[in-house]
Amino acid sequence: MPVADLFPSDFLTLMRDALPDDAELQRFITISQQPLRRTIRVNTLKISVADFLAQTANYGWRLTPVPWCAEGFWIERDDESLPLGSVAEHLSGLFYIQEASSMLPVSALFDGAPDARLVMDMAAAPGSKTTQIAARMNNQGAILANEFSSSRVKVLHANISRCGVSNVALTHFDARVFGPALPEQFDAVLLDAPCSGEGVVRKDPDALKNWTLGSTEAIAVTQRDLIDSAFHALKPGGVLVYSTCTLNRVENQQVVAWLLAQYPQAVEILSLDGLFTDAAAALTPEGFLHVFPQLFDSEGFFVARLRKTASVPPPAQPGYKLGKLPFTPLNKKQTAEITSAAASVCLRWGAELTLWQRDKEIWLFPAEIAPLLNRVRFSRIGLKLAETFARGYRWQHEAVVALARPDARRAFELTADDALTWYRGRDIFPDVPLQQEEMIVTYQQQPIGLAKRVGSRIKNSYPRELVRDGRLFS
Repeated sequence: MPVADLFPSDFLTLMRDALPDDAELQRFITISQQPLRRTIRVNTLKISVADFLAQTANYGWRLTPVPWCAEGFWIERDDESLPLGSVAEHLSGLFYIQEASSMLPVSALFDGAPDARLVMDMAAAPGSKTTQIAARMNNQGAILANEFSSSRVKVLHANISRCGVSNVALTHFDARVFGPALPEQFDAVLLDAPCSGEGVVRKDPDALKNWTLGSTEAIAVTQRDLIDSAFHALKPGGVLVYSTCTLNRVENQQVVAWLLAQYPQAVEILSLDGLFTDAAAALTPEGFLHVFPQLFDSEGFFVARLRKTASVPPPAQPGYKLGKLPFTPLNKKQTAEITSAAASVCLRWGAELTLWQRDKEIWLFPAEIAPLLNRVRFSRIGLKLAETFARGYRWQHEAVVALARPDARRAFELTADDALTWYRGRDIFPDVPLQQEEMIVTYQQQPIGLAKRVGSRIKNSYPRELVRDGRLFS
């Protein structure tokens, strides 16, 4: 594709300012026209990196470590005809398909705030960074994951559920509300801001099709509003990471400079020079990472890490109606009864989750979200554990994926053919007699559902919206 078709002239002018060396600018232009390498991140909520590498050792996968994320790997496969999203390990949540540069913000966040207990992801869909945060927190503490686009909230929840995340509460707001509504509540905030997307041109050649300098400047106005909201929501001493998948300074360095000018006595830059080996190649004079795609053969990305050093007066409270929380916490007797019933089917959790009820629904909320329950309206909190009915409880698929720890008595390990049948939503007729009335269905020792025996068959309970057709992992 001709350079003029790929890059608008005003964009190239900005890039010449950022890359004054002609040879480096040419490297940027050349690599921007090359396909992007695929990358995955091992989900350590479900499997260790070592066990994942052992499990996939004979797959014909060549995995190259991502320097800034111990769980990340560039992947090349002998057979590229099967989509990565259709392999068994993806279906059971053992890995997330996530571009390498996209792993940088969360790595930077926890390098600066390793003990964060209450974290906000301000622009969370489709869930790559939310699930990465949850894995770094080992499902402890709580994450408020916000997504403004209603069409993307469903995808966000689906990815959280597939990965076995239990410590997330979802909201659906313009993120500018959080500074006024929840001032100085969070130990850490990630703002992966909406941007012009200049860094994703290798994945999407049309990314810059409608790019204009005017639209870039308009986006920066929104970004300033969002970073201001994020800063107010952060506790004194807390860490804020601001990131974009764009390359111009208007949306990157200048947005951060604006925040520093607004609160000169209350914010400091935490340099990212030691985040990983060779970070210096992308380091700006301020201590940010400005990752051009030619540096690490990746997407373009920008990451800044800041610390709030002092309290600042909060903005005026928003004027929206909160409404009454439709959940009530369960008492000790109810908690003991449900905990025991869940344990009988190998669903277990600790004090990090608490039981709540709405009508006939039983939910598990992350305990550390409790102080926020009456301060902001949530669209979904934690895990839906069960629905009650006359004869007991109907355990929910998302709870099984996140909480099941089946013993030999309760687990029923499927063959590859039976696992394919399960994911396609059909009942299974195993070759061996069924001993259990109710069982955790597993494949590769990973829980993929809860099922009942009906005669000699296993009745499929896989959620209809997750059923897959076409070629899967065989």
